[in-house]
Amino acid sequence: MRKLLILATVALTGCAAINESRFNPLNWFGSSQPDPAAMDVANAEVNPLIPRRRVSFFINNQPEAFAGRPIAEITEVLVERRPGGAIIRATGQANRVGPFDVRLIADEAASVDGTLVFDLKALQQAGPRSTNPRARQVTVGRWITDQDLAGIRTVTVRGADNARSVRR
Repeated sequence: MRKLLILATVALTGCAAINESRFNPLNWFGSSQPDPAAMDVANAEVNPLIPRRRVSFFINNQPEAFAGRPIAEITEVLVERRPGGAIIRATGQANRVGPFDVRLIADEAASVDGTLVFDLKALQQAGPRSTNPRARQVTVGRWITDQDLAGIRTVTVRGADNARSVRR
């Protein structure tokens, strides 16, 4: 026991020398230094905080057109109030099984006089038509801020065959 105590005391007194040495794992990477190559990236037109996979999403400051097709039938539209805005939730039935990448696309041309209009669209592959409605059902939500909802009295979601509206 006494030998262990002496050994611990000797090891502890040597910590001051190890603090600055390469044996200390905290010193393995060293301290940070300015990187001139990274400063050139900050001056570029591309924001370095946006991942590169998202840079191609915008072409000439315009979002790419979504290639989805309208969902066949809108079955439900809800506007759920939340602090700072609302969530617009739409449910619909597709023509075929397996729709994916479902989106609520705002139609600004049709959004006039206190009405906000969305198109419910999804990417769909040619496949079998199913009689099971659960296999064709899609649900999507979209966040709208209080500033965007100012003056809006009606929210309309359109599909290929019908449209549903919710009023305040």
